[in-house]
Amino acid sequence: MNPTPIALFTYNRAAHTARVLDSLLNCSRLDECQLHIYSDGPKDDSRIPEVEECRRVIRERANQFQATIVERAENIGLAKSVVSGVTDLCERYGRVIVIEDDLVVSPNFIDFMLQSLDRYAGTPNVYQISGYMFPVVHKTATDSFFLPLTTTWGWATWKDAWKIFDWDAADARERLRDPRLKKRFDLGNSYPYAQMLEDRLNGLNNSWGILFWWAVFKANGLALHPRQSLVWNGGFDGTGTHCGFDSWSHDQAMQIKDWTNGSVQRFPIEVAIDHDAFDRICKFLKREQYSSSPTARILRRLRQYAQQYRPA
Repeated sequence: MNPTPIALFTYNRAAHTARVLDSLLNCSRLDECQLHIYSDGPKDDSRIPEVEECRRVIRERANQFQATIVERAENIGLAKSVVSGVTDLCERYGRVIVIEDDLVVSPNFIDFMLQSLDRYAGTPNVYQISGYMFPVVHKTATDSFFLPLTTTWGWATWKDAWKIFDWDAADARERLRDPRLKKRFDLGNSYPYAQMLEDRLNGLNNSWGILFWWAVFKANGLALHPRQSLVWNGGFDGTGTHCGFDSWSHDQAMQIKDWTNGSVQRFPIEVAIDHDAFDRICKFLKREQYSSSPTARILRRLRQYAQQYRPA
């Protein structure tokens, strides 16, 4: 069997890149994967030293992974980098695991992804495997469940599922005029995804993630989510252009502890929405929208996440 590609997207944060590579080295079943590292080019001359430092780390560590490195001569932005990389690897390998440089993954992140990719390959209506879960306690007999929601923090997909991605979302404005559909797209008014999509269509952000969510939403599609997060996002430490400092970003142990124990995953019996889990997440998102907690500040900054590579 061909190795499963892992796409790692980097830009100008050498320390973050080294950290995510360290976490990958701790993953079981890494030997069944092939790492592809995409290094975006500098936006301007002032970014050249940071990008070169990041590339120095990548080159020094590549042999540990027998990684393939793609160094962009120009800055194409996160959205184009992700979409082009994922599309290419899906065409060549049939599936892909995707991470970014601000993540840290659990030792069993890859194992969870591979088991899930194998289990649901070719399953109609399943478009993504997510590695991230909100800090919500789920009382469930299974290790994962299906939600009508995609994520961008550590995920995987297949060639046929990824074909649904659409850069244009040409019908979005017209369809989102329906208040019932808009409310459903916003998870029962729990999170302003419709506004994010409107901003994307108006050129105010460069998010690929909102376009993928819209495409999956239109298809009434599902994504498999772990009951507890296998990914921690360390990008909320002031180093990124889309966010600032938050105490939550230091709670690493809570976010990536190894809870799977390397065992065979207990998957859902049916490919259907877990409504209890979905309701808990919607209530959490709605509550955090209006609170002053560290998580709430992050959720508000997620709206700015897509603007990391804002169009000129």
